[in-house]
Amino acid sequence: MPTETFTGSPGATHASPHHRSGHRVHDDAPDTAAVFARLHTLDEGPERDALRDELVAAWLPMAHRIAGRFRDRGEAVEDLRQVAALGLVKAVDRFDPERGAFESYAVPTITGEVKRHFRDRMWALRVPRRVQELRNRVRVARRELVQHPGSPEPSVAAIAELTGLTEDEVTAGMEALESFSTLSLDAELSTGDDGYSLADTLGGSDGSYDTVVDREAAKEGLRRLPERERTILYMRFFEDKTQSSIADELGISQMHVSRLISRSCARVRDEALGGHHPPAA
Repeated sequence: MPTETFTGSPGATHASPHHRSGHRVHDDAPDTAAVFARLHTLDEGPERDALRDELVAAWLPMAHRIAGRFRDRGEAVEDLRQVAALGLVKAVDRFDPERGAFESYAVPTITGEVKRHFRDRMWALRVPRRVQELRNRVRVARRELVQHPGSPEPSVAAIAELTGLTEDEVTAGMEALESFSTLSLDAELSTGDDGYSLADTLGGSDGSYDTVVDREAAKEGLRRLPERERTILYMRFFEDKTQSSIADELGISQMHVSRLISRSCARVRDEALGGHHPPAA
């Protein structure tokens, strides 16, 4: 039985059903076999570039049709068309006319480019591909389960049963449905005159935590100090006494108090940081 070939593509057999039956499935699928065959024989240069542009222009309506399938997913149609056009250019550049019909190659190439756009570009934050796939499966399942008017919101168990996912995976996918985009910290959360932004609701760093950490780190070093040095540090830092008043109370010079405070603090600091200090004389 003879095989059908595209006009202008000698020896190239094609398994595309719409060409075997003598007509095209889509009106936006032009017969460009001869142009592709010619393109495949040319080296880089003006003539090849002109043929390439001709092919892209001829198949652009098909690319726009594919982009239209994704119009209800939150992205502008014009942006989707640009992504689809990029996929078309890639398909034209990579297509080998000896391996079949261009439409059979171009459709999955363009569709894949649009899907990658949603997967990689439409998320405000980069999330694992696994989470993106869970989101898509959960979204499709929810739409299927509520397609009839009056259908209740499907449960996690119902979505899990339909998709074959675990309930934990469904939960992750549902959370991702609500996380497709981020909210600016400057976004106003109140419509009244006393409106405030999301940033206003965020807490600040509490310096008291650092104090707690420092005290715990210093405890062991303080225990190792002689009693007189511990007393001096307590009087200076907890009772807030001056070096002069401490010296008068202990019957020593203010200079000696200063030296003891400096030496004791250095010892405690050194032990807190993991160093070693010789025992006090």
